[in-house]
Amino acid sequence: MPTLKRFFSDGYRVFFLAAALFAVLSIAVWEGWLVIQAMGGMVDLPPRPAPHLWHAHEMIFGFGAAAVGGFFLTAVPNWTGAKAAPHVFIAVVAGLWLLGRLALWYSSVLPPVVVAVADLAFVPVLMLKVLVQLLHKPKPQQMVFMVILSLYWAANLMVHLEWGELLQDGVWAGLRMGLVTLCAMIMVLGGRVTPGFTRNAMVRAGREHGLPHNPAPLAAFAIAAALTQPAGYLLGLPDGIMGATAIAAGIAGLARVALWRGLWTWKQPILWVLHLGYALNAAGFLALGLADIGIGTEVAALHILGIGGVGTMTYAVMSRAILGHSGRALVAPRGVAVGYALIPLAVLARIIGSVLPALYYPAVLTAGALWIIAFALFAACLWGPIWGPRANRTEKATQ
Repeated sequence: MPTLKRFFSDGYRVFFLAAALFAVLSIAVWEGWLVIQAMGGMVDLPPRPAPHLWHAHEMIFGFGAAAVGGFFLTAVPNWTGAKAAPHVFIAVVAGLWLLGRLALWYSSVLPPVVVAVADLAFVPVLMLKVLVQLLHKPKPQQMVFMVILSLYWAANLMVHLEWGELLQDGVWAGLRMGLVTLCAMIMVLGGRVTPGFTRNAMVRAGREHGLPHNPAPLAAFAIAAALTQPAGYLLGLPDGIMGATAIAAGIAGLARVALWRGLWTWKQPILWVLHLGYALNAAGFLALGLADIGIGTEVAALHILGIGGVGTMTYAVMSRAILGHSGRALVAPRGVAVGYALIPLAVLARIIGSVLPALYYPAVLTAGALWIIAFALFAACLWGPIWGPRANRTEKATQ
């Protein structure tokens, strides 16, 4: 019982492990379905939505929600000094997240309204707790996360409204809106932690010049441009406007990361992966904008954002948070460092599958296999810090 109570004592423990295990399990199911299809067979999965829609929904609102929940329940008390959520609350919201996954899996035998209520319950409860903690020491730059989480929830609502036959085109717009909302969140959070952690490391190493440069006007422009994407899907803006703002977000994001001294971090995987994740996220916005105006494929762009941006950055932030908040040294275990490299390779394989139809199945299956191996390594290497007691370490977890 003490071990179980400890497991639910911190948001990063239960939710980051849930994210990793779900990343492995859900893609394994998707891979299995693709293998059967590639061999000319047919099989129906339990969910009511088509397999590709279940896959997209669960990566955005299943895996993504677990990562978001773990991050905010861990980070916000550190930002504000508010009391951390009690273990009972964390257990309850973890149960709500799991309930949503089960409801989607068995959606073919459940009424759509039951599936929707089960799946939509998690984010509002999380938001209420985060809002209470943010109000402990309110800052305008942090309250923007309430807007972002609201957009994220609204995107999922749009999906369920179409599945409940109450809205047209809700799935198409809602899935894209949910994904770009996560990527806009990365534009905000990654733009804080990446240069901040890099600066801290450089100062600890004795370097006092050539530190990361993070101009506020460029940051504001990149974030504003990124946030036009979920707002645009919500409002149904024309492709021309969506393309222009996505391109602007991508270029601004790439300009930002170029100023953060990423080359200095090449010997520290736990740092360079943050730069890589932010760069892939920005590149995904750029690719999506180009696809909106007829250059390149939207499928490739969405997977650069999903695998590259969301996948790499969540892997990076989750691994660092687990090590730091459990009192371990901020040095990625070898298996986790391997995972840092596997996810970008999965991006490359998935792009090949998008642009070369003849290689679709081998490329997509390769991408999925790389993803599964990466998150299996994550769970295996960080199992001890997640379940075990906090280690004594003098270096602060937030550095």
